[in-house]
Amino acid sequence: MKYALYKQEQAQEIITLFNNTFSDSEGKEEGALIAKLVEDLLTLPTKDEDLYVFIAQDESERIVGSIIFSRLSFPNGENIFLLAPVAVATECHGQGVGQGLIKFGLAALKEKGVTVAITYGDINFYSKTGFAPISQDIIQAPLDLSYPEGWIAQSLVSKALPNIEGKPTCLPAIDNPYYW
Repeated sequence: MKYALYKQEQAQEIITLFNNTFSDSEGKEEGALIAKLVEDLLTLPTKDEDLYVFIAQDESERIVGSIIFSRLSFPNGENIFLLAPVAVATECHGQGVGQGLIKFGLAALKEKGVTVAITYGDINFYSKTGFAPISQDIIQAPLDLSYPEGWIAQSLVSKALPNIEGKPTCLPAIDNPYYW
């Protein structure tokens, strides 16, 4: 498996991967919604340093996994990124593609000086890559959470998670209560 930052010419293949993966697991409507989110993340004006998209490619260079990290902007300027969404081709589930890709992405973010990664999802999956539940007393979410138990994070600087003051903002594409 080859892991890398995505290239702009791979955008449509990534959007299709998210559409197919979420359609398979959650239904066609959810697949279309997540595909639109990914399209917006990849196409709306964003500073390069505020968005990182990583891919996993199989031996034939087909994209079989993709993860997106976007900046959460806090009042005091902490360097924190949100991991969402994540997709692995249905036929590749259970093969470690997602875990490997997330570990690759986290290592790349650490090199960029990111101190904390946060995601909002299944603790049973994300705990395999070092994420643990956190309280919003430690780090607030940008919007109200429909499933607070899914607010999970990890420090990338080998320390306990710091208390972060203030409510962050997220990129416009994901600034929608539907995703939270």
